[in-house]
Amino acid sequence: MKKALILGITGQDGSYLAEILLEKGYEVHGLQRRSATGNTRNIDHLLKDPEVFEKKLFLHRGDLADVTSLFRIINAVQPEEIYNEADQDHAGWSFSIIDYSLDITGAAVGRILETIRQINPKIKYFQPCTSNMFGHAKESFQNEDTPFSPQNPYACGKVLAYILCKHFREAYGMFISTGIFYNHESPRRMEDYVTRKITLAVARIARGKQDKLVLGDLSAYIDWGYSKEYMEAAWNILQLPEPEDFVIATGEVHSVKDFVDEAFKVVNLDPEKYVISDKKFFRPTTNHVLKGDISKARKAFGFDPKVKFKELVKLMVEADLKLVDKERD
Repeated sequence: MKKALILGITGQDGSYLAEILLEKGYEVHGLQRRSATGNTRNIDHLLKDPEVFEKKLFLHRGDLADVTSLFRIINAVQPEEIYNEADQDHAGWSFSIIDYSLDITGAAVGRILETIRQINPKIKYFQPCTSNMFGHAKESFQNEDTPFSPQNPYACGKVLAYILCKHFREAYGMFISTGIFYNHESPRRMEDYVTRKITLAVARIARGKQDKLVLGDLSAYIDWGYSKEYMEAAWNILQLPEPEDFVIATGEVHSVKDFVDEAFKVVNLDPEKYVISDKKFFRPTTNHVLKGDISKARKAFGFDPKVKFKELVKLMVEADLKLVDKERD
């Protein structure tokens, strides 16, 4: 039985990855960060399963800011694979918490990799990066060779993470791969991300529990995919014979307005009656239109996203309708 350690197991990506690895027969360990509000809702179904928790799935207390906890956990678990799904991954928030964002998103990767190098440099490591690193890309499609031009502190932190991965891979011959993920969503997204803010508001409006949906820039075009499929890609990347970097995307872009319109279409309502664009939610700097070229991933392991834009929006709205109905009961 292979052992894997997921840093950030309670988040959207980490929780899907935990399910995928358990289905593949792994013993799964996860780092759980201290949270004032409790942060296990995405994996509560696993924690409540007596056949899974403390038998196939184990949690360990720690934090990317605390190198002693990283060393303790990695040394105790001795995993074959480590997936780092933990960081400060909100681009909008990163403008307000620059130091924290750069440390947890960027510098922490150096702490993790050096810890792996000291304990067992044969451990395979996966680092998710972001299309935000391309920022003001000149190419209409971005690939693994596209120059970086980050436009927010979060993206700057991810550039540092990427460079650290490349350094440890080349300097020490470690198996370190990265996935340059474009926006990937699901019903497990936190409510302060625009996609989930939209789908939850649409569900509440449809059920008469909310009157308006206030958003920022509706004209931004984004390449949106499904988180679970991207986590399958992460696993596939670590199973390749050599460590590499891959763009993971859909290759399609849709505007925030398109997302809004499609979400309201699910509940047969007119968005014009409910949606307001407020400049206070606009960011200081924005990316150009970012659209991923997945040719390399398709050739290497057959990556071909099945859940496209309309299916993703419908999936999220329907999940939030069930959530709102449950709240009403």
